[in-house]
Amino acid sequence: MKIPRNVSADFIIKQLLKLGYEITRQKGSHIRLKKKYFDGEHHITIPNHNPIKIGTLNNILNDISLQSKVKKEELIEILFS
Repeated sequence: MKIPRNVSADFIIKQLLKLGYEITRQKGSHIRLKKKYFDGEHHITIPNHNPIKIGTLNNILNDISLQSKVKKEELIEILFS
């Protein structure tokens, strides 16, 4: 599955909240989220842009995929289906 285009920060943040992430802070146009795992925490910063650039979204998805040990394709289906 291809990475969707025209994804807003609000949409991706809502989807990540459903996966257990929580908003920890916002500084300017960047929103910081975290999720606790059994071996530590994962922090990710989402730029509050509409739409998020495709390269930035790809990096966000790669980071979450590596941390959660879920293939990127599966993560895309979970978040955007």
